[in-house]
Amino acid sequence: MDILVINGPNLNMLGIREPAIYGRETFADLQRYIRETADALQVGVTLYQSNHEGDLVDVIQDALGKYQGILINPGAYTHTSVAILDALKAVQLPTVEVHLSDISHREVFRQFSYVSLYAQKVIAGKGFAGYAEGLAWLKEHN
Repeated sequence: MDILVINGPNLNMLGIREPAIYGRETFADLQRYIRETADALQVGVTLYQSNHEGDLVDVIQDALGKYQGILINPGAYTHTSVAILDALKAVQLPTVEVHLSDISHREVFRQFSYVSLYAQKVIAGKGFAGYAEGLAWLKEHN
């Protein structure tokens, strides 16, 4: 099984951006954690990060026929991007939405997710462990 792991805007700034919310671990730490988790689960992963909405749409569209699932942390695009939602609906791949923080307890504008209108599972507020839970869920439900 091959899973595409997508991280959206500002995730590359982990460890620097609002450490009281996101922690002090870096994006490199997150990437290492995801790879180690995937190895333990015996699934393949491709990691992708972009700060650009169109690039995220392109990589989702390109996933068709290549991957059996998508794990996505859309970052700020969670709350704004109908384009990402439409791309996920178009490719019809099993999708888990993950957030490091619990968006349901954040600012009001962060409490709505377009991506969750398609995602089969949403994991929020579990830090890096949310990625492991998402990978395991995709493996189990594929």
